[in-house]
Amino acid sequence: MDTLAQYGSSSDSEPETPTSYGAIASFKNKFRSLNATPAVVERDEIKPYDYVAADAKILPYNATADQMYAPQLGPENPFKTQQAKAPKNMFCGFVENTGVSDFQFDAQRKTFHTEGYAEDPTAYSSTVGTKYVGRVEAAEEAEGRTVFEDNKHKVKKRKKEHFGDPSDPEGYKGPWAGYVDEVKSSGPTEEERATLDEWAARKEPKANAKPDENEKTILHIEDTHDYQGRSFLVAPKDHEVNLYSPDPPAKCFLPKKLLHTWDAHNKGVAKIITFPKTGHLMLSCGMDSKIKLWELYGKRRCIRTYAGHAKAVRDIVFNNDGTKFLSASYDRMIKLWDTETGACLSRFTTKKIPYCVQFHPDDDKQHMFVSGMSDKKIVGWDINSGEITQEYDRHLGAVNTITFIERNISFVSTSDDKSLRVWDWDIPVDRKHIADPSMHAIPSCSLSATGKWLACQSMDNKITIFATQKLRLNRKKEFKGHMVAGYACQCNFSPDSSYLISGDADGRCFIWDWKTTKVYKRFKAHDGVCIGCVWLPHETSKVITCGWDGKIKLWD
Repeated sequence: MDTLAQYGSSSDSEPETPTSYGAIASFKNKFRSLNATPAVVERDEIKPYDYVAADAKILPYNATADQMYAPQLGPENPFKTQQAKAPKNMFCGFVENTGVSDFQFDAQRKTFHTEGYAEDPTAYSSTVGTKYVGRVEAAEEAEGRTVFEDNKHKVKKRKKEHFGDPSDPEGYKGPWAGYVDEVKSSGPTEEERATLDEWAARKEPKANAKPDENEKTILHIEDTHDYQGRSFLVAPKDHEVNLYSPDPPAKCFLPKKLLHTWDAHNKGVAKIITFPKTGHLMLSCGMDSKIKLWELYGKRRCIRTYAGHAKAVRDIVFNNDGTKFLSASYDRMIKLWDTETGACLSRFTTKKIPYCVQFHPDDDKQHMFVSGMSDKKIVGWDINSGEITQEYDRHLGAVNTITFIERNISFVSTSDDKSLRVWDWDIPVDRKHIADPSMHAIPSCSLSATGKWLACQSMDNKITIFATQKLRLNRKKEFKGHMVAGYACQCNFSPDSSYLISGDADGRCFIWDWKTTKVYKRFKAHDGVCIGCVWLPHETSKVITCGWDGKIKLWD
């Protein structure tokens, strides 16, 4: 303050006035008792009490009992439970070191694994009543010996039967003699045998099962025969196209417009197929558990409805002459139908879902068919006897398709295990297995009209081609551009094998050129998924498509 006063009075530029000096004097009197130094407690006034960290293991001084058991200071976490507040040196709790040598620990561990007992490691084991854990009786009998000690309770050797007299060739057993307590034959008891028989009877595949009350057929036309007595199964001859011609059209063309639409099923359509050879009729199956037969020429009417399945129908197939067809449904039943009368002739089931069915193409084996099941098996059936003739069990996933190749001597199967297998008929061992890490599941296959190529719809949005002669992948033929991942969309060839056609998940229909593998045409066919497409066998440009919108459309 004195310095401040002197500073105020030593001004040369301004004259000293009584007013400025009086202000400085009053300021000096007001803050005379001000001390800017903070208050510091002297060391002697501090209580001689040292704090120790809670996790400290070494004390630099001899602490008293009060200091050792004093409460812990510092902020406390209010969200910790009582268990979380407990002292820990491991994640699961607090572990104390025990004075056990490595040899003792190893001896007890090996004894426990070998003999089934060990000394009780807990403290004060005498209060529990026993000194051992595990097989206490064996431990007491052996007096607690370890595996490193000489155990007198070794297992007694089994007694063998008498070797017999070497001079007797028939009665002499020699070193091949059995043990005295050996059981010569073992088998289930009577109760176990009854249980096994009951289980086997339940699992046994059944054919010609009891008729279902819901099996019925509806005829939608007035007359099943014309004025000449011909059934609707006979192809008409009054059309421009010769339906009886064995040769396919010389040249096929791309469809351009919609000709007809059928409101086929109440739910989505699963598959469509044409009548064998002539192709004048069409069979469709849907998710409404019904199968329907349609006219493709003339009035294009619905001829007959076949109802008998309890759930959606997955696959259908005609025999060679079209008089009968098989249907596979999610109700685990395979049914044989008469096409003309609508009667259900036979029923087959293995208690598993059939994913695909296929007649044997030979005329002398039309009483046999195979079915791909959800339990990774391919089952061969005989229609006449109603029994299983063969089981092909090598796949690792549900079987999706079955296609006969090489003059019907063998067939190809595809599965969810992302592989193809080639089987010889009636031989349950595959002779060729095609599997590659780059392959995907194949839900649909189609054979070309010449029988040389097999088109496989792959789940990676492309169609791969295999040569049927040795079943080799043709890497130059890959048809892309459509979206089919997650859907079993059918693919098919044109009658002259110059085009490849397929459905799409977006309801589009794609047509590729066989030689160049380029997309020649794509058009919107259905509102939902376009699940199936078929090129009429005697037409140059007529294509049928079906979708999950429940409609079937004819394009030309």
